[in-house]
Amino acid sequence: MKAVFVGEANSVSVKDLPTPEIGDGDVLVKMHACGLCGSDLEKVYGHYGVVSMRLGHEPAGEIVGLGKNVKDLKVGDRVFVHHHVPCYSCHYCKHEDYTMCAQYQKSNLEPCGLAEVFLVPEWNVSRGGIIKLPGSVSFEEAAMIEPLACCIRAINKSEMKKGDDVAVVGVGPAGIMHVILARIFGAGRIFAIDINDFRLDFAKRLGANVSINTARDHASKIVKDSTENRGVDIAIIATGNTKAFLESLELVRSGGKVVMFGVPSKGSNVTLDVSRIFSNEIKLIPSLAASEKETNQALELITSRKLDIKPIITHRFSLERAQDAIKCAYEAKDAMKVVVTS
Repeated sequence: MKAVFVGEANSVSVKDLPTPEIGDGDVLVKMHACGLCGSDLEKVYGHYGVVSMRLGHEPAGEIVGLGKNVKDLKVGDRVFVHHHVPCYSCHYCKHEDYTMCAQYQKSNLEPCGLAEVFLVPEWNVSRGGIIKLPGSVSFEEAAMIEPLACCIRAINKSEMKKGDDVAVVGVGPAGIMHVILARIFGAGRIFAIDINDFRLDFAKRLGANVSINTARDHASKIVKDSTENRGVDIAIIATGNTKAFLESLELVRSGGKVVMFGVPSKGSNVTLDVSRIFSNEIKLIPSLAASEKETNQALELITSRKLDIKPIITHRFSLERAQDAIKCAYEAKDAMKVVVTS
């Protein structure tokens, strides 16, 4: 079987590996579709600051083998698989900080989600890490469940109210999902901010009221001119760029919220006026990954067709062309969501 790993000098490598052996509580899945995430790109091109360096955490596929102790699943089931699963019993989990659970980052797929076949360990299986797919949901749509769940968690943490003005800074795939969700959740004006005209046009088609190219325009002036000089209620940073973080502080109103969603490089530093954050009561809200709660919300939105996720997928590559897929997603000249298939 083939699997994709981080290589050297901004590259990935496709390696041949033995098929993982199935333990009594494990499940073996044939990957049919796996989306590429901004964190995958950060692992290849940047300095990823979170524990796991495995590629591919948005996989959907078909069960091809299972251990003797596995219940309620069978060979042939179409499934979405979550790579990280918390313990649900530690101090963090009891406070619903599931992504801070020590076991959350330790749990993972073997060898990774970007593989022809991967093993879901008993830990994940026994804690709801596998979800059966309705027949109406395609594998490609299912590959969008995880990133959509992450965006839902960020929106939930922001406590967005109906009519809130929202700025999404960075409208790549995650940013686009934030634009769509903000519209579904009843936001007022939605501002899409980026330096890529292709992605800004994409955002306008899928729900943004105003698109701003910061290579040409002053975002904070346009936003404040449009909001009676207040600024937006919520700014969502869907990029790890530190300049975007500083810009977001200028976009929000007094008492507003800045949601830190994009993955910054390890060691990222900024210089800012902390007194301004304090005196204006600007709230900083980091949001990392997703839990079972948001995963189920994402599946419900896709299954019910309240949200059409398919238009976000613009490019598809075979597993053997993983390097081309990674490059396409990174350069983003005319790409939104890139999906790898097997």
